[in-house]
Amino acid sequence: MRTKKVYLLFSDTGTLLAKAINVYTRTPLNHASIAFDISLDEVYSFGRKNHRNPFSGGFVKEDTRTAFFEKAKCAVYSFTVTEMEYEWIRQRIQQMEEQKDLYKYNMIGLFGVAINKELQRKNAFFCSQFVATILNECGIYHNEKPACLVRPQDLMRWHQLQLVFQGNLQAYPYYQREISQTAIINKLNIV
Repeated sequence: MRTKKVYLLFSDTGTLLAKAINVYTRTPLNHASIAFDISLDEVYSFGRKNHRNPFSGGFVKEDTRTAFFEKAKCAVYSFTVTEMEYEWIRQRIQQMEEQKDLYKYNMIGLFGVAINKELQRKNAFFCSQFVATILNECGIYHNEKPACLVRPQDLMRWHQLQLVFQGNLQAYPYYQREISQTAIINKLNIV
C-alpha cells in the first residue's frame, strides 16, 4: 500500500494575541495548521483573514513567507497516511476552501477550552479544532477530548507525529527558495 506524508505546523507569531494565549496556556506554539508538502506551500488553518485584525478570522490558506510569520517560532511534524486518506483530507480541505465564506473563527469555542466546556458552533472552528476535526473525520486521529476542546499541545502529543524541524520559521530548511534573475545576475557579477 502506497503512503504519503502530511505535515502539522505549530507556530507562534509573537503577536499580542499569541503572547496572551501563551501566558494563559503556559506553553509556546499555540497555533496549529495542516500542510500537504514539506516546503509548506499549502498550509491551511483557521486564523486571521487580515493579519492586522485579530478579530476577523475564518478558514485561511496561510502564506508562511509573509512578514506576519517573519519572526515566528515553529515546530513542523509529519505523519504518514494512505493515499486514500491523503486524498480524503485534500478533498475535505478543498471543499472548505471553495466554501470559505460559510466558515468563521470560533472565538467562543476558545472560551470553552478555557473553562473545559464544549461550545460548538456550526461551521466555526479555531485552529486546533479544525485540525483535530479533519484528522478525526478521516479516521486517523482519536482523542478522548472532543475536537472543540483539543489544544495544539494535544495534537503535538499524538504518537504518530515525527518531528521534522523546530526553531525560527525563517530558518526552515525545506522552503523551496525562489531565485530571481536579478539575484543570479548579482551573484555572478554580470552587468
